[in-house]
Amino acid sequence: MTIAQPIETGRPVRAKFVPVVIDEKPAISVVGLGYVGAVSCGCLAGLGHRIVGVDIDPARVAAIVEGRAPIHEAELDDLLAEAVARGRLSATSDLAAAVAGTDVTFVSVGTPTAEDGGCDTRHIAAAAEAIGVALRSKAGFHIVVLRCSVPPGTTHGLMARRLEQLSGKAAGIDFGIAFVPEFLREGAAVHDFHAPARTVIGASDARTAATVSRIFAPIDPDPMLTEIETAELVKYVDNVWHATKVCFANEVGRLAKSLGVDGRDVMDIFVRDTKLNLSPCYLKPGFAYGGSCLPKEVRAVSHIAGLHGLRLPLVESLGRSNAVQIDEALRMVRATGARRVGVLGLAFKPGTDDLRESPILEVMAALLAEGVALSAHDSVLCRPGGIDRPLQALRGGALARLAAALPQMLAADPASVVAGAEAVIVAHPDPRWRPALAAARVPVIDLVGLLGPDTAPRAYHGIGW
Repeated sequence: MTIAQPIETGRPVRAKFVPVVIDEKPAISVVGLGYVGAVSCGCLAGLGHRIVGVDIDPARVAAIVEGRAPIHEAELDDLLAEAVARGRLSATSDLAAAVAGTDVTFVSVGTPTAEDGGCDTRHIAAAAEAIGVALRSKAGFHIVVLRCSVPPGTTHGLMARRLEQLSGKAAGIDFGIAFVPEFLREGAAVHDFHAPARTVIGASDARTAATVSRIFAPIDPDPMLTEIETAELVKYVDNVWHATKVCFANEVGRLAKSLGVDGRDVMDIFVRDTKLNLSPCYLKPGFAYGGSCLPKEVRAVSHIAGLHGLRLPLVESLGRSNAVQIDEALRMVRATGARRVGVLGLAFKPGTDDLRESPILEVMAALLAEGVALSAHDSVLCRPGGIDRPLQALRGGALARLAAALPQMLAADPASVVAGAEAVIVAHPDPRWRPALAAARVPVIDLVGLLGPDTAPRAYHGIGW
C-alpha cells in the first residue's frame, strides 16, 4: 500500500507528497480508556484495525473486554460490542505486552490541572517510562502517538526523551513519535471522530507521518502535517477559543437583556455572517487593531455596560490586550538600539488614508519622544497632498508632536526609507516592499507577516512568529 510522505518545507502546513510503502492496517494499542481512549478503541476497530486497550483501572479493562463502554457516550456501546465480537478489540492492564503485540501506541491518559495551575503530566511520564521499557526489548519500528492536551514541548521534551532514555533507542530513527490532537466533543465523540473538521499530525519523521496519515485516511485523506509543537499548541488554542466564544456570547446576552433586547436574537443574526464573523478574517497574529470603528465601539460597549451596572470582563480587556501588542512592537524596536527608524505603513490598515487611532502612530510618537529620528512611507498617504486631510484627525492630544512632524518624515520611495534607517518597521503587508526589505542590512520588525522564510533578511523579527 502506498501513502503520502511529507517532504521538508520551510513552513509546513499541508505537506507535499511522494509515495512510501507501509503496512495497510497496523495494530494499535490505546493507553488510557477514558473518553478519548475508549472512543478511539471503538472507532479505530471499526476502521479495521486490531486494537488492544490498556488501563490501570481493572473496571475499565473489564468493560472493554465485555464490549461495554466504560463511560457514557452515544453509539459507543454498539461499536465496542461489534469490535469485540469480530475479534478486533481486546484489553489488558499489561502495557508492555500491549506494546509488544502492536505496531502503534496511542497515549490518551489524563492531564489534569496541577496545583500550580499548570498541566499535570505525571500520567504521561508514567506511560512513557512503561513504553520505553517495552521498546528496549522490541525489534522493529514502533510508533508512539500522544493524544493528550499538553504544553508545547511535552512530546519532544518529556515523552520522546524518556522513551530514548529507557529504550536506549533514538526517536525518529529506531522508533517514531507523533502528536495528533483530538477534537472530540463529549456526547458527539463518535460522530466527530468519523467527520473531523481537520486532522492535524505532528511527527518526528517521514515514516511516522506516513503511517499515522494512513490510519486516519478513511476519515480524512488530506491531513495537515506540521511541527509537533504546533500540533500541541493547536489543541490548547482550539479550546481557549471555544471558551472565549462562550464568554463573549454570555456577555452579549447580559448586555442585551439590560437594554431590553433578546441576546439570542442578536447572536442568531451575528452568526449568519460567515464572511467576517465566523471565518479566518481577523484570526491571524499581527499588529493591534485601530481605525474609526473598533476602538471606539469597544469603548462604547464597555461604557453602556457600566451605565447598567454590568461587568463584561472580556470586552473590557480588549483595549488592554491591544495596548500590550503596541507595547510589544515598541519593545522590539527599542531592543535593536536603532536611533534612525524607518516605518512602512502609517494608516490603520492598507488601502486607506485613515490615520484615526492607527496603532503604529503610537509607536512612532513614543520613539519620537525618545529622540529617535523617523522616516516613513505609506502607499496612499505619500501621494501629493495625500497626508493633508488625514492629519486633521491627529490635531491635539498625545499625538500632536508627531502630527506636526509627520509631513517632513514622509518619503515617496520605500527603498530610501530602508536605506537610511538603522531599523525598519513593517506595518502594512504591501508585497511591493519585499525586494527592498529582503536586501536590508538592518533589523526588520515585521508586524503584519509580509515576509516569509524565503524573503526575510538575516536580522528579521516577527511580532508573533
